[in-house]
Amino acid sequence: MKRLIPLILETLDRGLTRVNPLVAAALWHLRHPTRRGVLKACAALPLLFVLYVLVLIPFTPGIGDIRKAKIEQPARILSADGKLLAEFKPSNREWVKLKDISPNVVNALIATEDHRFYQHFGLDWRRTASAALHTFSGDRQGGSTITQQLARNLYPDEIGRAPTLTRKLKEAITAFKIEALYTKDEILETYLNTVPFLYNAYGIEMAARTYFDKSASELNVLESATLAGMLKGNSYYNPVLNPERALQRRNTVLAQMVKFGKLTPAAYQTLSKKPLRIDFERQTEPPGPAPHFAQQLRKWLAAWADRNDYNLYSDGLVVRTTIDSRLQTMATQAVILQGNQLQGIANAAWGSRAGCSNGKDLLATFLRETPDYRAAKDTGLSDDDALKRVSANRGLVQSVCESKTRVQADFLAMDPRNGQIRAWVGSRDFSQDPFDHVQQARRQPGSTFKPFVYAAAFEAGAKPSDTLLDQPVEIQLAGGEVWRPGDEDEPSERPITLRDGLAYSRNRITAQLMQTVGPNKVARLARAMGVRDSPLEAVPSLALGTSPVTLKEMVSAYGTIANLGGYVEPVMVTRIEDRNGEVLADFAPTPPQQELSADAA
Repeated sequence: MKRLIPLILETLDRGLTRVNPLVAAALWHLRHPTRRGVLKACAALPLLFVLYVLVLIPFTPGIGDIRKAKIEQPARILSADGKLLAEFKPSNREWVKLKDISPNVVNALIATEDHRFYQHFGLDWRRTASAALHTFSGDRQGGSTITQQLARNLYPDEIGRAPTLTRKLKEAITAFKIEALYTKDEILETYLNTVPFLYNAYGIEMAARTYFDKSASELNVLESATLAGMLKGNSYYNPVLNPERALQRRNTVLAQMVKFGKLTPAAYQTLSKKPLRIDFERQTEPPGPAPHFAQQLRKWLAAWADRNDYNLYSDGLVVRTTIDSRLQTMATQAVILQGNQLQGIANAAWGSRAGCSNGKDLLATFLRETPDYRAAKDTGLSDDDALKRVSANRGLVQSVCESKTRVQADFLAMDPRNGQIRAWVGSRDFSQDPFDHVQQARRQPGSTFKPFVYAAAFEAGAKPSDTLLDQPVEIQLAGGEVWRPGDEDEPSERPITLRDGLAYSRNRITAQLMQTVGPNKVARLARAMGVRDSPLEAVPSLALGTSPVTLKEMVSAYGTIANLGGYVEPVMVTRIEDRNGEVLADFAPTPPQQELSADAA
């Protein structure tokens, strides 16, 4: 390396001398430094540093951004009649004012993270210098103030995450801006409401509820010290998974509180001997009156916000939807009632209140699918002995039976004239069944698919009064198989009109009509009428609904019939406004596409 640098300089010297005498002179001085030159270079370093900081300032969050972060407003989702359906928050957070947070939390935080918080203006020079010295000596330490941590928490993308000088400078600049704009109490309040605490708990209020089942105002010294201790490393000092580390860290926080006069030595001696007591429970947001609808809307709205440069979680968007809150309430009640009635019938058919019982072959099949059975087999037990072991666990058996035999129901109401969705219930209970059976679940529609066969026939010129014989049907399939669709009764050999064939859902009549029209035409028409996402297999059995589809597609396609053949795409939103009520986007009903003639409809 010692020989390489002079060689590079010499090469540059020879090449650049011909280009610019000033560059050549500068290179000569670089290779032959004088005392005066060294002093000039040292004097220039602070100036270069200041210039670098000035260059960085435009690349840090602006004052307006900081103000917006403090008054963060999530998107509010309203029904067509003005009722709140949901709020789209970035995390599980509930903002609390500083006066509603226990003083123990503030004392523990400042004593541990930034004991000169009230004396500095965003950067603690003494602590920064000390951290730098320790880092250079091999003992890496953090020197960030609470304000710097807040800047990092609020603007991780703008400031960056790499452990570089540039990142630290951007962090410090942003901290100075925050200190210029906010009071110390506002900074503390914002920090305590935005800091993460694992398990999707953001802010001190959700942390208090998650780890101690109480509000932030009720936290005692030990609980406050435990939560403050987590800030050094949430996962490492997780009191749920690493209680011993969390206990040691809690006592370190207590010692810091003694050091800075927030706790007496006598109290420390007593408190440090107490065990780590937590009352852990994950916090979940209330589902709201239309949770499955809100779940699907969030995806759509996030894409819209990205395209139009809005923040879904902080710009205070007001989204006016097509849902009618009264119809939504009635639909939810109907699904619960119908689901419970069907569940009772299913349970009776399965032979027990839980839906299945010991001694049945199907229950054994279910139990063989459980991790408990596999674990028993891994110990060397035979199949019979492993089944006996897991069957003895009544809780496991009941859980398996309920999950395997739970009946589902879902509901969608749509105005066929404009495609506006009025009610959306994706399952019997969102908290137990978050999977959306309206848009995500694909099921065989069975006989509800038959109208598309008849629609294709009417579109081709058939009339409701046309007849087909009620006779045995045999249809040759690819591969040499024969499909023989049947009905509950025997063939009567009598003519049946197409009107009656549809009204009475006759399989043999529908299968014959499918042969006349052709599966491809039926599949194309069903897609045009609204079954536009699920693949339809163009085979004869499609007539009886063998290709799985979603409820949303079927409602949309039936809406086309009700709208005299005019297809209208289902819509969820009528208008999006900003926080001041100014309209940002208006979604007027689109003209229907005539996919089926009015006569056929």
